[in-house]
Amino acid sequence: MGAEKKQKVGGADEENNGTELIDGELVISIEKLQEFQDELEKINEEASEKVLELEQKYNEIRKPVYDKRNDIIKSIPDFWLTAFMSHPALSELLTDEDQKVFKHLINLEVEDCKDVKCGYSITFHFNPNPYFEETKLTKTFTFLEEGTTKISSTSIKWKQGKGIANGVSAEEKKGNKRPQTEESFFSWFNESQHTGDMEEIDDEQIAEIIKEDLWPNPLTYFNNEDADEEEFVMDDDEDKDSDGFEDDDEQDDDGDEGED
Repeated sequence: MGAEKKQKVGGADEENNGTELIDGELVISIEKLQEFQDELEKINEEASEKVLELEQKYNEIRKPVYDKRNDIIKSIPDFWLTAFMSHPALSELLTDEDQKVFKHLINLEVEDCKDVKCGYSITFHFNPNPYFEETKLTKTFTFLEEGTTKISSTSIKWKQGKGIANGVSAEEKKGNKRPQTEESFFSWFNESQHTGDMEEIDDEQIAEIIKEDLWPNPLTYFNNEDADEEEFVMDDDEDKDSDGFEDDDEQDDDGDEGED
């Protein structure tokens, strides 16, 4: 009995030592793994810095080309209105009244801060128009150290009877010619809480769509190339459907002849 107890105790001690050994090896492995992760993190930070430096360099190279592009765009009637209305997301944000205002839009500019980590601004340039006093409306996004974004914008001074806070002119509000729930794109320049369609796409999302999608190549949307492709696909489907109907008709005719 005593020998058996000693054997059991001895076996338990060996098992405990083995467990401790495994735990110790696991801790060492995890510590080494953490060292490699820390090293990778430093490399990734350096890479991000280099990418930002490169982006800043090429922003300066792009600037004169964008300026030349803008000069050409100014000579094309309703260029930005057409591009906006052809964009699947931005077109949803323009009311009928907004489209009238956009007919006076002659230029759009997206400009990064000199330090691209600090933010960017989007500026709409208008001809003198009957809607508001300004010829330039700017919205600026400043990235703060704590990870938040400070948003500031031009306060629009609407001309008498032309306020479009809810997507309609003041005259139309009085007559109640259209519902007042439709929100104007120009409320994007307000600091007040948005309602209606704007809730679905917030301030920064709208800015990102303009900056990352529309601004780099607005000609794609002006030419409505995406829509043309969709129409082309639909036409193909219609051809297939029509061919299918023709085949069905031919089969029916053959069947009728066989019965005769």
